[in-house]
Amino acid sequence: MHKVKFAIFPNHSFVDLGLYQFGHEICEAGHSFGPARRNHYLFHYVIKGRGVLYADDSHEHTNTFHIHSGEGFLIFPEQVNTYVADMSNPWEYAWLEFDGLRVKQALEVAGFSLEQPIYRAQSSELREKLMDEMIQIVENSDASQFCLIGHLYMFMDYLTRSAENSGKIITSRLREFYIREAIAYIENNYHKNITIEEIAETLKLNRSYFGKIFRLATGKSPQRFLMNYRMIKAAELLTLTKKPINEICASVGYENQMHFSRAFKKIYNISPREWRKNNKGSV
Repeated sequence: MHKVKFAIFPNHSFVDLGLYQFGHEICEAGHSFGPARRNHYLFHYVIKGRGVLYADDSHEHTNTFHIHSGEGFLIFPEQVNTYVADMSNPWEYAWLEFDGLRVKQALEVAGFSLEQPIYRAQSSELREKLMDEMIQIVENSDASQFCLIGHLYMFMDYLTRSAENSGKIITSRLREFYIREAIAYIENNYHKNITIEEIAETLKLNRSYFGKIFRLATGKSPQRFLMNYRMIKAAELLTLTKKPINEICASVGYENQMHFSRAFKKIYNISPREWRKNNKGSV
């Protein structure tokens, strides 16, 4: 008996990771979908049975993938694909269609590509949790948007952590991902009293390992990069505004004006007051 459950998510304001539609299907023998193209990423997890995916790679060559229960497959935006249920043991699967600014990087970290779209888990525990999050979304389509997005974030966490190929991606690509995230964190939080330990913890990285890869990528320690970034912002404020120096000090994350002046002089070789005097014509 063919059975389908399907819902559309009103994706209005979730930029980093958004949900578009989701569902569950118990397929009849030989049931097929496609050839088709999607506008977003579409992930299927096979709960029971088996089937075949025909999907174009980056050279527009169609590859064939045989997929069994406990495995999954990812369809990429604008990729031509067809998938067909087995004649003797047709599959049952759940699916999620999603996209967002951080999705491409996350899927690369998990090892997915047009040439390698198959999900096989290196941890049965994480695989079960991934399936549970998908079922939570499918079975609770009337839940709040924040509830469903929360389950989607958990799904992405389990997907990236459990994927068999996640440990086989190019190390430099993963490092670049962490460095971009660290710099974005600094850009968004430099005005607060943040620490390097806090940044490393946000990235789920060991403090010393984070410092090592950051220095390799930027040529500076995280501490030096943070200080440089704060002083660039301070120099802009000194030049473009008439704010008192103690306010500028606080607005770039320094509680102590003496420490701020010392850091500024270390970068520019003059005090904040001298900088403002030399650049007062720019205000």
